[in-house]
Amino acid sequence: MKWRKGRVLALAVCLGMLSCGPVFADEVTDSITQGLEQYKKGSYAEAMSSLNYASQKIGQMKADALKVLIPQPLSGWTADEVVSQAAGTAMFGGGLSAEGRYHKGDQGSVTVKIVTDSPLLQSMMMLISNPMFASSSGGRLEKINGQTAIVKYETQEKRGDINVVIAGKVLVTVEGNDVSQDDILAYAKAVDYDKILAIP
Repeated sequence: MKWRKGRVLALAVCLGMLSCGPVFADEVTDSITQGLEQYKKGSYAEAMSSLNYASQKIGQMKADALKVLIPQPLSGWTADEVVSQAAGTAMFGGGLSAEGRYHKGDQGSVTVKIVTDSPLLQSMMMLISNPMFASSSGGRLEKINGQTAIVKYETQEKRGDINVVIAGKVLVTVEGNDVSQDDILAYAKAVDYDKILAIP
């Protein structure tokens, strides 16, 4: 009887673990646990590797969450698949990003990119906070959906870009080639800045 009770108890525990599968089979928590165990053993290099892996996975999850903030293609446009990236500080200063590319037939293209957790935001903040910097680089300050933006456009080349820094932590860049300034502005206005402000 005790043997049977033991089997029932063991089966119940196993079923409970399976029902909480995502908790037990999470790569991030597994890597953090492994890193702590390696740290306690004094295996510092291995611990750093495990914890760095967990950090990269968390970064990729957050970068993937940015993908839903990339706007849908406007009327008359088509879009490539949205891509995301979690880059370490060794690459482009680090940061998390999502990017969408749009095409208007064979005439031109527009790219919308959202970047956060990047030290490069500080330099862009300097440009936006000082109109003299913006004008010296060939841009002008404008308000787009209540957000301050730097707008640049070269009429002859039919190309330009718009940069918007939101709450000092997120950079939205809209770039266009072989398109009108109105096309670039339209995509800048299509971005949902309120949802971006809600990013944790």
